[in-house]
Amino acid sequence: MKINLNSKTLLEKLIILNGVINSSNTLPILDNFLFEIDGNQLKITASDLETTISSILEIQSESKGAIAIPARMLIDILKTFPEQPLVFSVKENSTMEISSEAGNYVIAYASAKEYPKTVLIENAQTAKINSKVLGKAITKTSFATGTDDLRPIMTGVLFQFSPQGLNFVATDAHKLVKYQRTDITSEEEVDLIVPKKPLNVLKGILSTSDVEVVISFNQTNAIFSFDDYVLISRLIEGKYPNYENVIPKENPNKALVNRSTILSSVKCVSIFSNKQTKQVVLKFSGNELHLSSEDVDYSNKADERLTCNYQGQDTRIGFNAKYLAEMLSNLNSEEINIEFSLPNRAAIITPVDGLAEEEKILMLIMPSLIN
Repeated sequence: MKINLNSKTLLEKLIILNGVINSSNTLPILDNFLFEIDGNQLKITASDLETTISSILEIQSESKGAIAIPARMLIDILKTFPEQPLVFSVKENSTMEISSEAGNYVIAYASAKEYPKTVLIENAQTAKINSKVLGKAITKTSFATGTDDLRPIMTGVLFQFSPQGLNFVATDAHKLVKYQRTDITSEEEVDLIVPKKPLNVLKGILSTSDVEVVISFNQTNAIFSFDDYVLISRLIEGKYPNYENVIPKENPNKALVNRSTILSSVKCVSIFSNKQTKQVVLKFSGNELHLSSEDVDYSNKADERLTCNYQGQDTRIGFNAKYLAEMLSNLNSEEINIEFSLPNRAAIITPVDGLAEEEKILMLIMPSLIN
């Protein structure tokens, strides 16, 4: 079995697929890429059992067969090569020879029979989303997912299909993001909870493409198909929390603030905050916003003053500076609205501009107790 490939094209593809492979696997075979050759097509697959991604490369070959090649070693080898044509030749002694312009390199491969079979989805429903829209939705929400394995439902992003539109929701109980699209609808109401890992892999690919993504799904798995990629993800089972109940509807205190200005201020002031709480206090008074933080143990203290358009009672409210900065960084608007009712109730952050007519975004952040 012999194939001809361009080193740069292959490396770029393998780096993307490698995002699925775990640093340590319970099954040694998952440390490999599965290469399946059928004439002039090479299908490369990577998997961690929960997520499987494959892609097709056009090659020069008349062979047919499959082998499993060590992923880390193959990538490390290709990174040392300048762009050049390579010849992969499979030998009978379970080794593969890579021939370059400078020399020959031999690595052992494993049997393709050991590699897990791809999941087949039965009774699948389908939806179509533009890759830029999906990539944007993932970017806007995935940072807000939780990391607590005891609450697995919160470690993924909720895809909520309905006749009114498509909602993407993520929360870790400290912060929540809801990104809405009214231009993508479904006849039925369907909820999917997609893990963060496959979404991050998708985000890396979708950032440079403008194609239609077909999502096929049932109760246990979802398939994302576009270009020459197919990503299969096992869904997180369970019922997502009723996030709408957490979003406060009556918020009499409202502030209009320049996003980049307050973001810079939060980053600066947070340097002086307590390293455990990371608390920054926002004091709204008239048309002024004071940001302050203090670390009593080390006598560190900071206070900054910004101008804003504020309507409401003079109020002090504390936030985790890391969470607040994450939210502000994931908005593209020039100005934002900050709304809240009481210092111990959740605050709502929404962009004033920078969104198309068919999209909305709402961010919620829980306050921290001011000492």
